Amino acid sequence: MSSLAISKTVDGNVAQVCEKLQEALKPAGFGILTRIDFDQKIKEKLGETMNPCVILGACNPKLAYNAYKQSTDVALLIPCNIAVTEVESGKVKIEAMRPTAMLEFLKDVGKSEEISAAEKNLEQAIQSLS
Repeated sequence: MSSLAISKTVDGNVAQVCEKLQEALKPAGFGILTRIDFDQKIKEKLGETMNPCVILGACNPKLAYNAYKQSTDVALLIPCNIAVTEVESGKVKIEAMRPTAMLEFLKDVGKSEEISAAEKNLEQAIQSLS
């Protein structure tokens, strides 16, 4: 297990997994702020082909706001990226940045139960996908 990411590989395609993931994140307090179809951007900008990969910018507004009040540098790290990548036909890997790891970069933001709880909720949402 990576100390940087929460990850899980599931059956399906990238579009299906992104949709299921977005729904699973809502009860955990996370919403999607951005979506980058990374493989399409690489094709457009470089003419290179790669497996489908979507980067979702997820945010827990309450957690983000509380951290921002401690240090405006938090804005440099928002949103939390979640990569949804086809690893082989019918298999998709989900990788989400751990909020605790992300905030390690900022010395002004204290570790809190709230950050740990949000990370646990994020991990449960991802692990709930099949």
